[in-house]
Amino acid sequence: MSIIVTGAAGFIGSNLVKALNLRGETDIIAVDDLTEGDKFRNLADCEITDYLDKRDFVTRYARGGFGVVRALFHQGACSSTMESDGRYMMDNNYRYSCDLLQASLTLGIPFLYASSAAVYGGGRDFREMRDHEKPLNVYGYSKFLFDQRVRRVLPQVRTQVVGLRYFNVYGPREQHKGRMASVAYHCFRQFRERGKVQLFGEYGDYPAGGHLRDFVSVEDVARVNLHFLDNPHHSGIFNLGSGRAQPFNDVALAVINSLRAQQDQQPLSLEQAIGQGLLEYVEFPDSLRGKYQCYTCADISFLRETGFRGPMLNVEEGVDRYCRWLLQEEA
Repeated sequence: MSIIVTGAAGFIGSNLVKALNLRGETDIIAVDDLTEGDKFRNLADCEITDYLDKRDFVTRYARGGFGVVRALFHQGACSSTMESDGRYMMDNNYRYSCDLLQASLTLGIPFLYASSAAVYGGGRDFREMRDHEKPLNVYGYSKFLFDQRVRRVLPQVRTQVVGLRYFNVYGPREQHKGRMASVAYHCFRQFRERGKVQLFGEYGDYPAGGHLRDFVSVEDVARVNLHFLDNPHHSGIFNLGSGRAQPFNDVALAVINSLRAQQDQQPLSLEQAIGQGLLEYVEFPDSLRGKYQCYTCADISFLRETGFRGPMLNVEEGVDRYCRWLLQEEA
């Protein structure tokens, strides 16, 4: 009985494939677009049974061409919040998802997909309710519109449909994302290459490095996905974050102190890191003004009601684990 993962060579998709492997699941069909060929590296240490290009997948899937499928994890999407081509974004994120949803409902296959906290825009209330959803960019709108499509069909579905609104995810296997990789990854690279890290300066009544985000480890993201695989009677749209908001300064300091620990150096306070020139700030870019979420914090009470009780890694724990993984990859 196969499990299908779209976006399998991407950040979250490849971590999900690896998490499935660690549970003994190897009958996995990976679906992606490897036009950017280097993404294959994310799957090089994973076990899969087949790979298909995303353009060849939908038609074959819709006609039941994969036999008995246990679940479809739809993680494939354009995740760039800077993408301005709305036509491409809606075709890739919205229409493609609609086709997979309809095929899954027809075939009776559980459908678990990646939504995003970008649907909430600049608000401060992050509960899974329509009144709080006001996306700031076309990426957020593409995710919002598909969530609306799901909401309309949920009352009639007989098989599992789960949307997970990812907050700021960081962790292994994101190197291919370039500028859209997490702030933890960029801080790591900056410190390794220049011996210091940079964050945005003050903006929107927030001090330099003080913008607050719900940073969630990809390890926790994979665990929540598997929770729903194990509990197919739960359907709905759920926030997936740590449930806490921490400033970007915490991420930068966690990277600095993790890498210092590898050199047997003592941890620094934020003030010490700034004073020693290890953390500095740059002017907030004009291109992000009016399109930037200064604050996010997932309300995960709805997720907890499904029986998921696992603790979520905080920034200090998760970033340290991530830095050690990155160092191992360098070695």
